[in-house]
Amino acid sequence: MREHFNLRSTVPLLCCVLLLNCATAQAQKKGKYACDEAQPENMCSTTNTCGSASSQCTIDIRRGNDSANVKPSIPSAKNNQLFCIKAGTTVVWKSSSENNGFMVSFGTDSPFDPDGPIMGGGKKQVTTKAVTPGCYKYAAGAFRSGTVKGMSGGSNPELVILP
Repeated sequence: MREHFNLRSTVPLLCCVLLLNCATAQAQKKGKYACDEAQPENMCSTTNTCGSASSQCTIDIRRGNDSANVKPSIPSAKNNQLFCIKAGTTVVWKSSSENNGFMVSFGTDSPFDPDGPIMGGGKKQVTTKAVTPGCYKYAAGAFRSGTVKGMSGGSNPELVILP
């Protein structure tokens, strides 16, 4: 009878401990995206901010094996990492690969002027101006003309437009 009683009281106790442990781990887990954080602009520093009101920011979009690679003209920048741009900065979107094309879309709320998808390629740079502060997720795709399997998978990087 004692063994039966101990088993009945131990199982619910173990379940409660397991649930509490999972809830604590979930609460400590950070969001996958910077734009999901409370103040994503706090992630901006001189090491990940591209351009200024007096100097342009150049963003290179290339086709990778499985995705589009977006890389700002920041020393030590990595593909598809979060970067920041100050409002008022002229932004040049380009591809350093001659036969590549690209498209960048912010959906209905683009922070750039002119508004709308940004489409260009190795021989066609696109110039925009950062105008609306905030944190933005965007879709980037790249393709290589003249190939059967020319389209890369898209990537979904983020950027912050600082006031």
